[in-house]
Amino acid sequence: MGTASSATGQTIISAQGLGVRFRRNRGSRRSFKDLFAGRSRRSRPGEFWALRDVTFEVRPGEAIGVVGRNGQGKSTLLKLVAGVLFPDEGSVRVDGGVAPLIEITGGFVGDLTVRDNVHLAAGLHGLGKREIADRFDAIIGFAGAEEVIDTPFKHLSSGMKVRVAFSLISQLDEPVLLVDEVLAVGDKAFRAKCYRRIEELLTEGRTLFLVSHNERDLRRFCSRGLYLDGGRLALDGPIDEVLERYAQDHPA
Repeated sequence: MGTASSATGQTIISAQGLGVRFRRNRGSRRSFKDLFAGRSRRSRPGEFWALRDVTFEVRPGEAIGVVGRNGQGKSTLLKLVAGVLFPDEGSVRVDGGVAPLIEITGGFVGDLTVRDNVHLAAGLHGLGKREIADRFDAIIGFAGAEEVIDTPFKHLSSGMKVRVAFSLISQLDEPVLLVDEVLAVGDKAFRAKCYRRIEELLTEGRTLFLVSHNERDLRRFCSRGLYLDGGRLALDGPIDEVLERYAQDHPA
């Protein structure tokens, strides 16, 4: 069992005893009736803990790689940090906003055009009309989405959806950047472009949470890793040590 980070001083993310429970039969959270009725935290038939007793702290400017097999709670952890999910146990605190790229369609409305989605999503992240106008061309240009700007988002290819989503979040001022496996979608040239942008953001002092199975990417961007196994934090330490432990536990 790993221990929490020994980081001291200022923290931008603090997670204490995080636990999240899902229903196995429907893949959903507990009902609002269960939540407000204050039902027991013990698991009932058909439920399982996606995360349990996860504790760590992150300092501003750190780049964290989250590793583990599929289904071990990595995406769930990012959703907790993003505020998309709420824990059943423990707490998570984030000082400042987050720019999440967790799901390809996350935060976008399929029936709205690319243009309208950019305005809507940027506005939801706190940008004013003037700020959105000032950054709009850069967002569309980075994505290479000039020809689909008035196309409904749902009609875009998976690769173009990722282009638009990453381009948008990379233009936000949020201090925390959350990136899940979605960058694996799309062409090699655009991924390289995204990676250069991530490096620029890290140079600016942003904090990065990166979920990936790509060891090269994890070593390139991250100095520290969180290894989740069975929904629990198996190791929190330097990225090289975390990747070595993960490889030992799950050899190819």
